[in-house]
Amino acid sequence: MLKTILLVVLIVVCVVVFQSCRQGPPIRMAEQVNLDSFMGDWYVIANIPTFIEKGAHNAIESYERTKPNEIDTTFTFNKDSFTGPKKEYNPTGFVVEENPSNAEWKMQFLWPFKSEYIIVYVDPSYQYTIIGRTKRDYLWIMARSPEIDAQKLAELINIAVNEGYDREAIQMVPQRHKNPWKHAYFGADMICHPAIIFASRITTWSVNFCDMVHIIVFFRPFSPHNIYT
Repeated sequence: MLKTILLVVLIVVCVVVFQSCRQGPPIRMAEQVNLDSFMGDWYVIANIPTFIEKGAHNAIESYERTKPNEIDTTFTFNKDSFTGPKKEYNPTGFVVEENPSNAEWKMQFLWPFKSEYIIVYVDPSYQYTIIGRTKRDYLWIMARSPEIDAQKLAELINIAVNEGYDREAIQMVPQRHKNPWKHAYFGADMICHPAIIFASRITTWSVNFCDMVHIIVFFRPFSPHNIYT
């Protein structure tokens, strides 16, 4: 049994190393990201999903800055329906210090693997953002509220398409919240009630072994050869 597990792990690692060598042309990065303003909750409005988040409903990505260049991340969603089982993942984001824009991160679900995570766009008021990768394999269009108007959505999708993403691959993420204020963004200069902060940070740690295998395979790690200017 132990030999089988080790063989599976070895195969996964080989796949990861192979896939990490496959790159695309450089992708646009936001010129300058104020990390404190970027923190908080983001509703996933549309995406090109990874394997683990296919069928996600009410997907929310939350960021908390714990160190100057380290971001605690909480990603939650209901699987396959609004009443489906709740999934939660808690990767850590590492802001690449060599890039002064703060738009280039490495996301780590499982040590020592890190995946590319690029802030392609964020608006001046920090209400809308686009997260992408140079491989153009995954995409997240997010907003501070669960609903945005059609014109703004079309604008955000066009930005992604202009960066080389396939328009047909982008899909909507269903959002329906009874109390959307619970995830409201108050801005970096405002204070949330301690009870809200405490409740928002309770985690379930529901990641199992199969999820971790999917994460390793589909969130390919950063390759030292990936240097974008």
